[in-house]
Amino acid sequence: MKVLFTNFVLFIVLSFAFSALTSCTNTQTAGVNDNAAAPLNSSTSPDAPPEKTKINYPPAPSAIMQNEIKSLDGTSFKLQDKKGKVVLVNLWATWCGPCINEMPHLNEMQEKFKDKGFEIIGLDTDDESKEDIDAFAAKQKLNYQLGWADGALMTEFVRLSKLQGIPQSILINREGQLTGVFTGGSPKTILKMKETVEKIVTGQESPIPSAETPEPGPKIEEPSPKAKDEKMPSKYPDNPKK
Repeated sequence: MKVLFTNFVLFIVLSFAFSALTSCTNTQTAGVNDNAAAPLNSSTSPDAPPEKTKINYPPAPSAIMQNEIKSLDGTSFKLQDKKGKVVLVNLWATWCGPCINEMPHLNEMQEKFKDKGFEIIGLDTDDESKEDIDAFAAKQKLNYQLGWADGALMTEFVRLSKLQGIPQSILINREGQLTGVFTGGSPKTILKMKETVEKIVTGQESPIPSAETPEPGPKIEEPSPKAKDEKMPSKYPDNPKK
């Protein structure tokens, strides 16, 4: 009986010892797992690339987007209908020297980005006939859409650019937002226009001069007696309402 009792006590002691050993192993394993998880958390945060900041451009003025534009082929359209495309709207005239100087660059951009949802629309600001514009476009080998800008549309351009002269252009992105205002035809302005167009078309957007403070264009020289001071035609208001 005494031997049986002794064996029973020994069994209890060994059971507690085995239990203590197992628990210690589990605790050590848990500690390894905790330590293993820490590097994952610490490596993810510092090395994660910074989020790209989305630039909030102002919407293009409704008066411009909703204006009924007459195309050279006799059809009409609104810039609102062009949503989904990047559109550069350029004001020009056949007698404007700086306008002519920038046209090869417009042709280049149209050709380069035509398959990427980009479109240039050149709007004549004078009362020039379709025949005159067709002949001029053929001579300059223009590869983009042409039409006429009426007085209301030109007034809105002046409100943006603060320039009663040509050439001047605005850039509208795929969401119908105003992403650039370009005045005059200086090499600096043309370079800025081309850089901005490429960034907007390819999605590499970056802050540019706002519509409220456009890059000032050069004083446009007089190419001919017809184009006095290179100002807008007489249908253009001298002092557009602010």
